[in-house]
Amino acid sequence: MSLLRKINRILLVLLVLMVCYLIHSTLYRAPPPPKPLGRLKSVRKEAHVPTVTAPKDNTIPIIICASEERMGATMATINSIHSNTDASVFFYIVTLRDAIKQTRQYIEKTKLKGIKYKILEFNPMVLRGKVKPDSSRPDLLHPLNFARFYLPLLDINHKKVIYLDDDVIVQGDIKDLFSVKLKSGHAAAFATDCDLPPTHDMVRTISMQTTYMGFLDYRKQEVVDLGIHPKDCSFNPGVFVADIGEWKKQKITKQLEKWMENFRLNLYSSAMAGGVATPPMLIVFHDKFTTLDPLWHVRHLGWGPDARYPENFIQDAQLLHWNGPFKPWNYPAVHLDLWEKWFIPDPSKKFSLVRP
Repeated sequence: MSLLRKINRILLVLLVLMVCYLIHSTLYRAPPPPKPLGRLKSVRKEAHVPTVTAPKDNTIPIIICASEERMGATMATINSIHSNTDASVFFYIVTLRDAIKQTRQYIEKTKLKGIKYKILEFNPMVLRGKVKPDSSRPDLLHPLNFARFYLPLLDINHKKVIYLDDDVIVQGDIKDLFSVKLKSGHAAAFATDCDLPPTHDMVRTISMQTTYMGFLDYRKQEVVDLGIHPKDCSFNPGVFVADIGEWKKQKITKQLEKWMENFRLNLYSSAMAGGVATPPMLIVFHDKFTTLDPLWHVRHLGWGPDARYPENFIQDAQLLHWNGPFKPWNYPAVHLDLWEKWFIPDPSKKFSLVRP
């Protein structure tokens, strides 16, 4: 009987020890090892919190640049797009490092805080040795003016995108522009400079060229060898729809860089081209682009301080472009009311309108 008691005591002690061990293991279990950090990317990105995940396929992606000195212009463009559509729009805002903070603040502290966007930093070093200094229009040589050349190198998640300059206002529904179907083999769609009768009147008023003669120097053999007729209609590359896959396939960026570097041969008419951003686009895309509805790019509003379009035509325009030196945030300029209705004051006070 005494032997049985001893066995029972031993079993009881073992049971107690086992229970203690289980309790200790539960309370002091080692935490799981930390997950490894992802590899840092060379291009800095800033993303709005609600847009951490990649945008869906039915989203309309818009690429627009935001320079520090023209930040209010970019925000007016974004505001006009956002306010005139019920579609899901995603803004890729390309800027330089010094303007990232101001860009984010302009959005987060104004009515634009609900938009979906990502800020991308553009590295101006890609332009070293490729841009010709031009004192007549230094604004056209801003590094961001060449960001459109490098669309496939930007951190974007879409195969088809809209590119817009910062001096445009969208009066129509942006999904109508995005719905354009690019023809097979075309990497982009532009509106030509010879498409609308009202623009012809404007062009005559300001003595502006709308053909390749106004952008290329046909006294140079390299230009003649291109086989482009000097009276062929030109286009403005400030508004276009791009097929990123076709852009990569045709190595459009390399082609553009080739003609951008040819500034050393003085192939471009500085009076009209205002630098080297537009002529390379005209050369590379000559006879190789889909045509946009001209009402989706009513331009030349910035070429004169008093050359106005008829009011009924302006009201029908889906997109207005103040290309030229007379910008609507400065003074003088035309159709100021149509731009200023979309302007949002800069919360940082760095950008302000110039008014008499």
